[in-house]
Amino acid sequence: MGIVPLERALQLAADVDLDLVEVAPMARPPVCKLMDFGKFKYESALKAREARRNQQQTVIKEMKLRPKIDPHDYETKKGHVVRFLKAGDKVKVTIMFRGREQSRPELGYRLLRRLESEITELGYVEAAPKQDGRNMIMVLAPHRAVKASAVAATASRGASRERVAEESATPAAGATPAAGETAAAGETGTTAETSGQ
Repeated sequence: MGIVPLERALQLAADVDLDLVEVAPMARPPVCKLMDFGKFKYESALKAREARRNQQQTVIKEMKLRPKIDPHDYETKKGHVVRFLKAGDKVKVTIMFRGREQSRPELGYRLLRRLESEITELGYVEAAPKQDGRNMIMVLAPHRAVKASAVAATASRGASRERVAEESATPAAGATPAAGETAAAGETGTTAETSGQ
C-alpha cells in the first residue's frame, strides 16, 4: 500500500472493518498492518497451545536401593525401573550407603552394573555410576524406539479421552436441557400463561 498518513490508514481500516495493528514500531516510518486483531490473537493462542501439547516433557523418576538389598526387593525395584523406562521416562538409580557400607563402594557398583545388564533391551546408561558423597548415582534413559512407542501410546490415549469428552459434551438429539439451560428458539415447549382476572 505504501506510506500513508495515520488518519488515512485509520480510515482505510474502518472502511473494511479491520484493525490497524503496528507490526514494526521501531522502523522509520512505523510499519502497520490491517487485520482482525481478535482473530489473530485467537489463532496465535491456538498455535501456542498446540506447540505446548507437542512438546516432549522429560520426566526423571528416581529409584533408591541399598547395597544389601534382598533378591525379592531387588526384583520389585527392577520392575519399577522397567515400568518407568517403558513409559518413556528417564530413571535415576541411587544406591544409598550407610556406616561401614561406605568403605565398600564396589558392592553398589556391582549392583548398578547388574541392573544395567538386565534392562539393556529397554534402555541404556546415560550417566555412568559415580560416587556422590554417601550415594552412588546412575541415570538410565529409554531407547528411542521404546520412547517413541510410549509417546504414541500416550497420544492415542489423549485422543480417545478427547473423543469421549466431545461425545459427552454434545447432548443427544431430543434430550431435554439441563437445569439452568434454556431451550433454543424453535423447539417445542409448553408455556403457562396466567391471565390477570
